[in-house]
Amino acid sequence: MTEQGRYGEVYGRWQADPEGFWAEAAQAIDWISSPQRIFEPAQGAYGRWFPDATCNTCFNALDRHVRDGRGEQPALIHDSPVTGTKSVYTYAQMLDEVSALAAVLQDLGVGKGDRVVLYMPMVPEAAFAMLACARIGAVHSVVFGGFAAKELATRIEDATPRVILAATCGIEPSRVVEYKPLLDQAIELSAHKPQTCLILQRPQVEASMHATRDKNWRMLVAAAKAQGRRAECVPIAATDPLYILYTSGTTGKPKGVVRDNGGHMVALKWTMDNLYGVKPGEVMITASDVGWVVGHSYIVYAPLIQGATSVLYEGKPVGTPDAGAFWRLIAEHKAVVLFTAPTAFRAIRKEDPDATLLPAYDLSRFRALFLAGERADPDTLVWAQDILKVPVIDHWWQTETGSPIVGNPLGLELLPVKPGSPTVPMPGYDVQCVDEGGRPVPAGTMGAIVIKLPLPPCALPTLWQADARFVESYLAAYPGYYNTSDAGFIDADGYVFIMGRTDDIINVAGHRLSTGGMEEVLASHPAVAECAVVGIRDTIKGEQPCGFVVLKSGITQSPDAVERELVALVREKIGPVAAFRLALTVGRLPKTRSGKILRATMKKIADGEDYAMPATIEDPAVLDEIGLALKAKGLG
Repeated sequence: MTEQGRYGEVYGRWQADPEGFWAEAAQAIDWISSPQRIFEPAQGAYGRWFPDATCNTCFNALDRHVRDGRGEQPALIHDSPVTGTKSVYTYAQMLDEVSALAAVLQDLGVGKGDRVVLYMPMVPEAAFAMLACARIGAVHSVVFGGFAAKELATRIEDATPRVILAATCGIEPSRVVEYKPLLDQAIELSAHKPQTCLILQRPQVEASMHATRDKNWRMLVAAAKAQGRRAECVPIAATDPLYILYTSGTTGKPKGVVRDNGGHMVALKWTMDNLYGVKPGEVMITASDVGWVVGHSYIVYAPLIQGATSVLYEGKPVGTPDAGAFWRLIAEHKAVVLFTAPTAFRAIRKEDPDATLLPAYDLSRFRALFLAGERADPDTLVWAQDILKVPVIDHWWQTETGSPIVGNPLGLELLPVKPGSPTVPMPGYDVQCVDEGGRPVPAGTMGAIVIKLPLPPCALPTLWQADARFVESYLAAYPGYYNTSDAGFIDADGYVFIMGRTDDIINVAGHRLSTGGMEEVLASHPAVAECAVVGIRDTIKGEQPCGFVVLKSGITQSPDAVERELVALVREKIGPVAAFRLALTVGRLPKTRSGKILRATMKKIADGEDYAMPATIEDPAVLDEIGLALKAKGLG
């Protein structure tokens, strides 16, 4: 199925000559000194890309577009239903903002290689700050705004920033989250103290300032502008770090994923053309957060490197004001592509199952919906496809890779969609499925999903100041391969199916079963809005699956009746081998702020084990609700 056509030809070209493929892709970037050497296998843990090139990411995102006549085109649109404001920055205006802020950072002693921590909500200044760091060769580390003080402290300690840039608050639909007290507390807890904090005072919260450490962001930028001071782009090695992005480690210490400058630009530019199919001048909406990798890559860097217009959305899929929020965004900004997480669409479907709010909006320019961040259950995907009448493209990648591993390359050609599969590997990725001993398994057989080394441009070269941990976390389990820690299978057509993290595979009486497969069955029930299946301890079978389900608004059936139907449905679709006897109706599921369901924590509650409150949890109260629901069934 995937052999012929443009995708097969392009992927084949990469396979035949990886260095030639990336050398050609690199021509789309403005280099200060072009790469003569494309790949150096002797450097780093598995080799380094473009080892002799110099460049500047900010130049490629802003300056070159102004130089080439795009100065008056919108670069960034801030659309904020939570504050009732909208603003548009052209490429020329954005360049002015970024180079002035970069001059302020230089005044504060920030230079090439220094780290700068950003603790910011979804405001334009967050993007300005990232690009200002890139402009002067500083390494930014964005910490999701409103992250707990203890978590922020561990990241400050690990990155040792010279300066921290923060806003006074973030705004949720129901509350204002004050950042400054969290920041002050984090600095107190951290062994490393920043020299300066640059504070963006938002009108919603005026924060008190530390006499010597804290400086007013707006005042310093205004002063730099008034004096005509702007920072120029500093030449950076392609292999120098652009940013550190922390991802929760299994142990207490977070893992600082390192992104380089050169490979990152080359790969992101390639994906805009060939995967997302967004052209210069077109509008892309990525409804994520700058604190996550999706926000780094597809709100800030990729659309701007492409010369497109990016929408920075400070709002939610529902409740700001309703489940038509995304339709309004697409129509108003004439977007061609929306990229968000499946959880957003489950929320929209729960509120407005018949999409009654959709017909009021003109989506005539809209070409495709991209989903990533967690598994897109086939049911949600098909629902979105039916209402939007455009391709709905699930694609799969990780914080570590920075851009898609597996996807449907819309810019090259739309391959047939198989609901439940993010489609096929992108050039750069030789994706394989192996058993616990590292041996390839037959098509359609569940196993560990691994990637043959070397990883392509954009993927992490290492973890921040933790080379040994990088090797141990990712490369040691399967020598010669990168371990994704995801489980799944590859079918006879070469389509990859990601069924869950390796720890989402449960062992029921010696049978290895995927919780993702069971979730798919539960989600297909007409009353179910969303669900999560976890394996809980069972003295006889080792583990038994337990399904937590949230019902759609307006369901008249009793929860007991739905639960009985769900048990029968899993038995029918997966078979008695699944031993699925426990479905629990709950009001909501515990999630991280980026929409990932906290399955491991739910399992611990069910097993009656102690658990640490996950740092990224959206609302801790939901864990008590889960505990009560389990107790009602005699568990936990």
